[in-house]
Amino acid sequence: MGQLIKLQDYISRYEQDIYRYPSQFVRLKQQQWEKLKTAYAAGELVTLYAEQEYVGQMEAERGEKKGLFNKVKGLIGKGTKDLPEYKEKPSDETNVFSLKFPTEPKSLDDLKQNYLNQLLKFQLKWGSSTIHEKSWMDNTYILDEKLRFFLQRFPDTYLVLYKPIFVLKNAPIELEVILLGPTDVWCITFLEAEEDAAFIGSNERFWLRRHHQYPDKKLLNPLIALNRTGKIVSQLFELYEISLPIHKVVLSRNGYIDYPQAPYDITFLDKRVFPEWFEKMRSVQTPLKHQQLKAAQGLLEYCQTTSSRRLEWDVDQHNQFVSEDESPKS
Repeated sequence: MGQLIKLQDYISRYEQDIYRYPSQFVRLKQQQWEKLKTAYAAGELVTLYAEQEYVGQMEAERGEKKGLFNKVKGLIGKGTKDLPEYKEKPSDETNVFSLKFPTEPKSLDDLKQNYLNQLLKFQLKWGSSTIHEKSWMDNTYILDEKLRFFLQRFPDTYLVLYKPIFVLKNAPIELEVILLGPTDVWCITFLEAEEDAAFIGSNERFWLRRHHQYPDKKLLNPLIALNRTGKIVSQLFELYEISLPIHKVVLSRNGYIDYPQAPYDITFLDKRVFPEWFEKMRSVQTPLKHQQLKAAQGLLEYCQTTSSRRLEWDVDQHNQFVSEDESPKS
């Protein structure tokens, strides 16, 4: 599964520590899958679900108290400087891996598909929150087929910025999809309509979509947004001295692209050549690379973020915690 490191202007834990969370996500995902397979083989899925639900509730409560304690310590100030600090642990995040399927899987493949579907929801939570903050996610992303394409069908070593909003010279700019691989970076714009639609490209502002069942239709030249994305990524890579090849791609998985005098620096992937490219991308077994993570960090530095404190940080709950738990007094 590709890793969602930035979704629009949502907060991302990867912004806090890009060198930690990619490997942690892979580890948690693999550990959970091994547990599921073992439980399935032993006929103990129901028992595993019950245990995970209980552990998840306990970890969530412990995580809330940990955060509240440190926050209250900061608010009280005087007389608390010698108090021990709670340390953030990976287990504070594992409760969201707790899974419960509505019906018993009929086969190992059925179990895996159910796991991947639920893991997608976890991905969206994981990629739009931190221990202390979260962004209010639009539920349409759960059904976004293009987003699902990157998150479910690419290896773990691909990092995805999905239509991120960058802030450059105090102006927000929405970019196309940025896919960071271990050795290459892909700036991708989709050009898709009805099955077997044909897109006639040119250097004009508008292109033409043709289909044997529908009238011709004009559409905005996709290279405008794609070139803007590629230019910004290139400039930031130069700023941070990142040496990774940047590919600009127009992607049409179900149609055809006809552009006789196409720019040399654009890759067109239509129905004829997409399968070969896709299988090549999926076959990459190269692990995460330092340059790749450095590139991700540089891009995230310029991304816009909108978030809010989690409910447990409300002042009323601070006060409740102070009264219910014997917090230190000044």
